[in-house]
Amino acid sequence: MRIETKLGEQLSRYLDLSASEAKVSAFNMANVDTPGFRARGFDFEAEIAKAFETIENGRSHPPRVHDVEGLISRPDGNNVSVDRESMKLAVAQLKFRTGISLLRLENQRMMDAIHADR
Repeated sequence: MRIETKLGEQLSRYLDLSASEAKVSAFNMANVDTPGFRARGFDFEAEIAKAFETIENGRSHPPRVHDVEGLISRPDGNNVSVDRESMKLAVAQLKFRTGISLLRLENQRMMDAIHADR
């Protein structure tokens, strides 16, 4: 039996997006030596707002990834900064850990409600 709550669904989307953010940073880091490669990214806050809106209609979509503007390009045209991507990866990991902690609390709350008679 699967019990779903709106908060649980929101936390699930939050975890999906934070994992996607980590994947984008890892992809950028993997291409640090690729000539002409442009760093990619997405607006986490805008994507999470869209994800929360779509919970009502049951549709989800992958984040809209775009080239990151305003980064300094090297002579080979690549603009990936390992320092920037490492920081973004660390932030994504913190978001994911926070989401896991909140999801555990939500699951515990549901279990407490189910076993309230005991």
